[in-house]
Amino acid sequence: MSYSLLHSDALPALQNVASESIDLVYTDPPFGTGAIQQKQRKIDGQIFPKMQYSDKFGNYMDFLVPHLEELHRTLKDTGTLYLHLDWRWVHYAKVACDEVFGYDNFLNEIIWSYNFGGRGRDRWPMKHDNILVYAKKKGSHTFNWDDIDRIPYAAPELQYVGRTKEEAEKRIAGGQVPTDVWSMSIVGTASKERTGYPTQKPLKLVERIIRASSNVGDHVLDPFGGSGTTAAAAYRLNRSFTVVDNNQQAIDVMKKRLSAMGLTIP
Repeated sequence: MSYSLLHSDALPALQNVASESIDLVYTDPPFGTGAIQQKQRKIDGQIFPKMQYSDKFGNYMDFLVPHLEELHRTLKDTGTLYLHLDWRWVHYAKVACDEVFGYDNFLNEIIWSYNFGGRGRDRWPMKHDNILVYAKKKGSHTFNWDDIDRIPYAAPELQYVGRTKEEAEKRIAGGQVPTDVWSMSIVGTASKERTGYPTQKPLKLVERIIRASSNVGDHVLDPFGGSGTTAAAAYRLNRSFTVVDNNQQAIDVMKKRLSAMGLTIP
């Protein structure tokens, strides 16, 4: 196995990755919120930033498209891209991905519904992220149907229709493959997963992606590593990984997280 944490801007790091060497990309880049994303701590009644990164761009698509082009180049024909964004830029990103990867290689738009946080009173509360899924070459891409984690049936009683009691109960006990809407909690403040890094994504979410779209021993790439969820998930599932971040705080968080799992990276 090969494990790499790179302290670098994403684009130059990607330019050094060999063409057609990556089996799976999951990445959660800055969302283009125009804000400074940060976690805070209180000392003697005063609030100080604990960890932070900038999410400000002059033109977000000018930032994103060169990364998409490099990600396309690095993927094998069997590879898949999972691009995790939100409502701000996902529709523009879809158009850009259609151009870079090809419209016919679009597989899914996954909706991660987390149903957490405040609710304004002037519109429907926005409680989901969007994950665009593109194959490098649709039809050749890896998709492990039998390895995907199952979830409970929303209406288990319907499984009895047209089946014996034994057949229905077996299906109910086994659960069903998730659709393209994933209901998962965020990483809560009391969660053992929590690293303290802003906008951390759940391990369960990334593990589902890695199980479905890569095989044991494959190489997973994330050019915006953040809290290290991609690295942690890949390591747990016996995949190699290359994870990049330009923030030294992120690199430190990832090293500490992986060390607690038994993987020491100098």
